Amino acid sequence: MTENRTGTREEWLAARLELLKAEKELTRRSDELARQRQALPWVRIDKDYRFETDAGSASLRDLFRGRSQLLVYHFMFGPDYTAGCPSCSAIADGFNGIVVHLENHDVAFSAISRAPLAKLQAYKRRMGWSFPWASSNDGDFNRDFSVWFTADEQREGRIEYNFRREPPAPEPLAGKTVQEWQLRGSEGPVAQIAAMTGTDVATYTRDRPGLSAFVLEDGVVYHSYSSYARGLDGIWGMYQWLDRAPLGRNETGVWWRRHDEYGQG
Repeated sequence: MTENRTGTREEWLAARLELLKAEKELTRRSDELARQRQALPWVRIDKDYRFETDAGSASLRDLFRGRSQLLVYHFMFGPDYTAGCPSCSAIADGFNGIVVHLENHDVAFSAISRAPLAKLQAYKRRMGWSFPWASSNDGDFNRDFSVWFTADEQREGRIEYNFRREPPAPEPLAGKTVQEWQLRGSEGPVAQIAAMTGTDVATYTRDRPGLSAFVLEDGVVYHSYSSYARGLDGIWGMYQWLDRAPLGRNETGVWWRRHDEYGQG
């Protein structure tokens, strides 16, 4: 337990009212940021991206499933992974319940990964998920939206992720951390997480997480928004709860697991 002061109910209420002012300001600022996101210029997409889905081969336009907007979660699951990224898996645990609400607000949703569809389907069954999940296979989609990089780019310092250039990866790339890449805001035990996907650090970190938004207007698909790294904290449901718990996220090492792995030691 961390040390914390105690006080009377009156002292608590006075402090809580001060905090309420800051919370209200954050809410107003968040509303303004949402408006700024929605005001970004749209970029027309002319490339014919193809995906494998439960319903067969699909274009990016097909993923809209009759709606005018599409939200995509770039799920870290490369072809060499034996299981999905545990961080992405923790985020994805919140997807099942939101899809119906998004769809009834004219917004389609899909996770997209590079792993073959059969791998995604098997992992989806293991996790008990029902949300749409498409495979981009060897297409350009993940590369074009800055969530997959080559070994040469990794080695030579040509990775641009989260709108900034990363330094070259150390040689050999087999230590506990990856160059200056930060996992959820702190230099985390990436080797341990990589092992949880059945890969090494280099392979694991060539795929990255992200969120992208698209809009369909007059038969044309446009890209409107993307976010990466800690920009995804807001959709990581358990973080929103833990940030309201007395000890916060209380992060020590890789403290989360896939939901079927807790209690396994």
